[in-house]
Amino acid sequence: MKWNLRLAAANRGIWKASELQRMLAERGVVISAGKMSGLWSGQPNTVKLDELDVICAVLGCGVEELLLPEPERLPEPTPVADSRATAVGQPRAVAPRSRTSRSLPPR
Repeated sequence: MKWNLRLAAANRGIWKASELQRMLAERGVVISAGKMSGLWSGQPNTVKLDELDVICAVLGCGVEELLLPEPERLPEPTPVADSRATAVGQPRAVAPRSRTSRSLPPR
């Protein structure tokens, strides 16, 4: 995911992190200068969901404007080495259990 706060704020005429920080404080969310720097620069360590709600309310935007998916950055799936593996949704063969009261050890 890409954090897009700075552009969302600029689209609404907010050009300084300190201005947004003040607006958030007016809504009850006090953010430290260090955390605000991370939010503004595009590399936040954490964003709490309640903070995200207030940011969206202050900017008048939705979460989809602040968090942009980047599917091209996802790693490719690794192939399964086991030739007996089946695709998702495909039925697997089931081996019958022994009729004794003891279970078999794992393979």
